[in-house]
Amino acid sequence: MQDFVNAILFAGAALGLILGLSCIIMGFLSDKAGAEAIQERIEYGFFGVSGLVVTLLLAYAAA
Repeated sequence: MQDFVNAILFAGAALGLILGLSCIIMGFLSDKAGAEAIQERIEYGFFGVSGLVVTLLLAYAAA
């Protein structure tokens, strides 16, 4: 049963890592200008960092 839990934790950590890194990259690739660009970059940055934090928490739980 522990193997199933570890598999689910690993899948969640991998998903969080992929989504977190892709959000951070999309924040840098934004082509908007002005206040709208800053707002978009902050949103992507927040979701990116949140994804990485989820990844770290799930990796800690699996260890």
